[in-house]
Amino acid sequence: MTASNLKEILAQGENSSIEFKSAEVRPYSLAKEMVALSNSFGGIILIGVDDDGQVEGIDDEFNYEEWIMNIARNNVIPEINLEIEKREIDHKRIILIDIPKGKTKPYQTNKNEFLVRVGSTNRNASQQELLRLFQKSGFFHFDSTGVDGTSLKDINLTKVDEYFSRYDIEFINESEEDKVRLLRNTDILTEENKATVGGLLIFGINPQRYLLNASISFARFKGKEMGAQLIDKKVIDGNLDIQIDTTFSLIKNNIINSSDIVETKRVAKNETYPDKVFRELIVNACVHRDYSIFGSRIRILFFDDRIEFINPGRLPNTVTIDKLKAGVSYAINPVIVKFMENMRYVDKLGRGLPMVYQEAKKREKKVLFEEIGEEFKVTLYL
Repeated sequence: MTASNLKEILAQGENSSIEFKSAEVRPYSLAKEMVALSNSFGGIILIGVDDDGQVEGIDDEFNYEEWIMNIARNNVIPEINLEIEKREIDHKRIILIDIPKGKTKPYQTNKNEFLVRVGSTNRNASQQELLRLFQKSGFFHFDSTGVDGTSLKDINLTKVDEYFSRYDIEFINESEEDKVRLLRNTDILTEENKATVGGLLIFGINPQRYLLNASISFARFKGKEMGAQLIDKKVIDGNLDIQIDTTFSLIKNNIINSSDIVETKRVAKNETYPDKVFRELIVNACVHRDYSIFGSRIRILFFDDRIEFINPGRLPNTVTIDKLKAGVSYAINPVIVKFMENMRYVDKLGRGLPMVYQEAKKREKKVLFEEIGEEFKVTLYL
């Protein structure tokens, strides 16, 4: 970071990724900033700068590096890996602490406070935010939790029987006690006989009765911008396999293949992608969305030049966009992945997104993977 970059940061003031602290900052106050930034998207702390962005400077005789590292090690749980630099601006020295997005969320202070960054301030994480932090860490999986108000009556036992018939298990002929035991052992029911989130989405009679936005919004625009004419819009409900199959059909129906007349026959130029590309991106959105985010649906936006696949939830702690392209996968919803893999919708080897990337590259087209706020977006250019 250059001196001019630093001056720009000082001029912008504090925000969701920038925090100013005076040279007299207390260890507890600094630990809270470390925790909040690590639980959010990372950021920078500048020591020796007041709240208004005025550079005060630091005491050169004090060993800030050792002091900061001890705070990161002893006042934060688990300890945070960070980088510390001494910088000079306006002939005064300051300390720059670079804090990456945490890989072992959730972090807490040694006073048991789980904090998140909101704008230029920190606050205690809500129950839903804390739940998502644990989910990203792999300590907890939302799809295995019970859905309040549900019971065995909300499970389509005929569909369960079809599923188990693949393993030569005649589920429908089992005793009621053995049926319940099998449903519990396969994470379709909890020990309290509630339908799990994953069980309801795969085998539920009416999943959206309880999981209101666990569905897909599909929109087809005539043009390349959101303001273009909307020519088709649908909300696709039902079990995940039904959502996937229905959405795939909608995309196929909206794909326009150009063609040539060869002799007396019309021959398609086959300029589009193979079916497996569209299917993979729909499945990926359904299987890896964060179902603990109740207010959002998966959105598939079809424009003349591209299709955008947007699902609620960011990537898990250890997964990056570069790792996705290389085939690294992580199941945020292992119950759903298990069922969808057995139903032949998912290849758990992590080959799906690399395949999409390679198919786009073959056609000299782009596919973009992005994290935007609390969403993950794949843009496939046509």
